[in-house]
Amino acid sequence: MPRLPEDSAHGGSESFKVPPAASLVKGGDASFKAGSLTESFEGTDVERETSREFQGKESFRSDVGAGTWLHAGYHLATTIATPAAYAYLPFAFAGLSWGPGLVALLIGIATTWYASVLLASLHEWNGVRYLRYSDLAASISGPWAGRAVIFFQQIASLGNNVTLGIVAGISMKALNRSFDPDSTMTLQQWIVIFGCIQLVLCQFPSIHDLRVLNLACTICTCGFAATATALSIYSGCNRPAGDPPVSYDVVGSTSGIVFGVFSSLGTVAFAFGDTVLPEIQATLKAPVKRNMHRAVAMCYSIISASYLIVTITGYWAFGNAVKPYLPASFGGPTWANRLVEFFALIQIAGCYQIYVRPTLEAVELKTMDTTQPLTSRRNLLTRFVISTIYVAVVTLIGCALPFFGDFLALCGAIGFTPLDFCLPMLLYNTAFKGAVGRLRRWAHTAGAYFFALVGVVAAIGAVRWIIVDSVNFNLFADL
Repeated sequence: MPRLPEDSAHGGSESFKVPPAASLVKGGDASFKAGSLTESFEGTDVERETSREFQGKESFRSDVGAGTWLHAGYHLATTIATPAAYAYLPFAFAGLSWGPGLVALLIGIATTWYASVLLASLHEWNGVRYLRYSDLAASISGPWAGRAVIFFQQIASLGNNVTLGIVAGISMKALNRSFDPDSTMTLQQWIVIFGCIQLVLCQFPSIHDLRVLNLACTICTCGFAATATALSIYSGCNRPAGDPPVSYDVVGSTSGIVFGVFSSLGTVAFAFGDTVLPEIQATLKAPVKRNMHRAVAMCYSIISASYLIVTITGYWAFGNAVKPYLPASFGGPTWANRLVEFFALIQIAGCYQIYVRPTLEAVELKTMDTTQPLTSRRNLLTRFVISTIYVAVVTLIGCALPFFGDFLALCGAIGFTPLDFCLPMLLYNTAFKGAVGRLRRWAHTAGAYFFALVGVVAAIGAVRWIIVDSVNFNLFADL
């Protein structure tokens, strides 16, 4: 875990005299006046402007300082460990094979765990409690960094939730067919039903208000991992007579293999997607940094165990014949297959909500009346309209282009790689440049540029497969 300087001054130079953010607003007081609270702030114009912007927004948040580290732990676990991500990892191994696949997975676990600790450690780095990843980045590296975070967050939000809607539709369709084999309901109909459920959940005011759902999601993550592992072992040990032996060779033309490797790296990046850690950290009670470090440790303990066991057993059982969405490959008892789909569906419902929050908030801050509570009639109506438009767009894309695996890889490459692998290291170097050793600084910089390169090649691979699949499938194909 990174060791932080005791006194976090910007660049090790100027001091910042800002009242602790947790004391600025209590209970979402709508009468909060930002300007009067920033008079004692010392720093550059950009830092002062960012601080004022932050303080003006804080009055609109009702969940600041409300949660425990356990709450944050299962918010994080819900965000990252979704079956839509790690149920796809055995298929990523099919494009990488055992050795490179395991290396990529272990590097992903270690790097994002470390980067999450770095990002959590930037809390109140200059005396101000930033509630959003974009505000934190802008305070350290300037407005361009804040705008970049917003851009990548929106890509991640859109791509992730399109993927989740498709996977939820697949799970709901599979559950329905297991009870009614003659059902004529299409994948698109189930995606629309899932979208309607999400529209209802979007009306909950904040991440903290979803803590019960996200606790259930974390339990379902563990349940999915255990059930999927058992079904993989069952399938691997009970292969039908006459089936060819399991092959772990990477197959295809040279160009296909190369692009497959690129796309698989994007899939691995997607599996560790978390673009909202500062937003989750904003819900924590003091001591915030210590509690967030505990939450990260809890989350990654679940992730490490789940990802490794599901990926290894899934790839062992099916080899390069594994289907993109692992449960589609399973044999075994009907009740167990129903259970794994049920666990996936509940977990996906919570994950969708975590990722929709930055998009909703970005629009709401420009359209809502921030002098009124979030629960006022005007603001409730505004949220309903905004969330309806968002859910409709995401649902329409998912219905039209249901080959979700390619979007998963593209979303991982463009949305998650910069925010999870690269930016935390660069921000940490800048914020604590007087306290970070030269070797560690170089390692952070080299790591950030290396993963940026990986993101570029992964995006190329994902785009190539999207083009290929768009030729093979019709719009609104009932897969």
